[in-house]
Amino acid sequence: MSDKLIVGMDRVQGRVYDLALTIASRMRGHERCGIYGVPRGGVTVAALLAGAVEQVDSDLTVLLLESPDNADFIVDDLVDSGTTKQRYKSKFPNATFLTLYNKQIEGQLCKGRAVADYWLIFPWEERDDTATEDDIFLRLLQFIGEDPARDGLKDTPKRMQKAWAAWTEGYNTDFKELFTTFENDNHYDQMVTVRNIPFYSHCEHHLAPFFGTADISYIPKGHVVGLSKLSRVLNGYAKRLQVQERLTQQVADCIMEHLEPVGAGVIVRARHLCMESRGIAQQGHHTVTTALKGVYLEPEVRQEFLKV
Repeated sequence: MSDKLIVGMDRVQGRVYDLALTIASRMRGHERCGIYGVPRGGVTVAALLAGAVEQVDSDLTVLLLESPDNADFIVDDLVDSGTTKQRYKSKFPNATFLTLYNKQIEGQLCKGRAVADYWLIFPWEERDDTATEDDIFLRLLQFIGEDPARDGLKDTPKRMQKAWAAWTEGYNTDFKELFTTFENDNHYDQMVTVRNIPFYSHCEHHLAPFFGTADISYIPKGHVVGLSKLSRVLNGYAKRLQVQERLTQQVADCIMEHLEPVGAGVIVRARHLCMESRGIAQQGHHTVTTALKGVYLEPEVRQEFLKV
């Protein structure tokens, strides 16, 4: 989860003033301009802008619009994924989209870190530390038509937040630290393979679960690693938003980078609920992906790995 940062009103006013200068410059020679605020945060920004623009250019009258149809400017408090911005720009190409913060292009904000590293909390938003992250899940319940206030759902947003924190804890995995290796004192030079390691992940296209097993194998050179570490490598990458092909490749690349074996091989077999529970809705299919590195690309080694 991103660190939270409360954006103070002094910082907001500075940003609003900068936007007001932009609007005044672009509307030079005009008597009026229309501003539409994107619900919810953009409405507050639009109201602040109206006053700031008229202070910057007293000859320019600002109209706060209830619809973006005839707006000169569409404003929001934050561009996060960019979906809202693109939706408005495609539907209203003649309007200029302005925002207080844009996570996709902003540089440093606080303590040397970028805007994208933070969960921004504006003065007009909920500031209860225990509820901030839960709000996105509450909105999801509302979006699908549920009542978050009913008895069975009162604690669901908090439970969802904890669940997703666990399902995505792989982003915090330090793979270099994970690889505690041992000298290959016995000069073992044959295949080490762990079969049928279970994993659970979520696809990045629908956030739907996919799960299955993996076979992980390597041929040591100077070092060997505890067998449980192979499972931890898989788990570290699986507990992220994933696609199966990338997951397979990442596990193999990680072993090659940190263990430096003669070669490595990974086979992943998985069922995808994005296919089984929606779309074609056919159950029981397994998708199989492989990643072969080093000597595992040689036909004889490849055949041994696939047959073991």
